[in-house]
Amino acid sequence: MMNQAEHSESTNTTATVPDALHPPVVVVSKDDLPLHCPMPDAPLWNSHPRVFIAIEEAGEAACPYCGTVYRLAE
Repeated sequence: MMNQAEHSESTNTTATVPDALHPPVVVVSKDDLPLHCPMPDAPLWNSHPRVFIAIEEAGEAACPYCGTVYRLAE
C-alpha cells in the first residue's frame, strides 16, 4: 500500500484546462484578423457565442466570455 507521499508523487500531473486565474494565451498573426473567439480549432466543450475582438490597436485583448488572452504577433 502507498503512503501519502508516494501517492502524491504518482498523481502529480499538470492541468491541461486553464483556470480563471490563468487564462490561456493565444498568439495570432495578422492573417487571423478579424479575430473572433472561439477560434475554428477550439474544442467543442469550450465553445460560446462568437465574439469579435479588437486587437489591432493594443496588440492584446481578452475574450469577454472565456477570458482567453490573444496577442498579436509582431
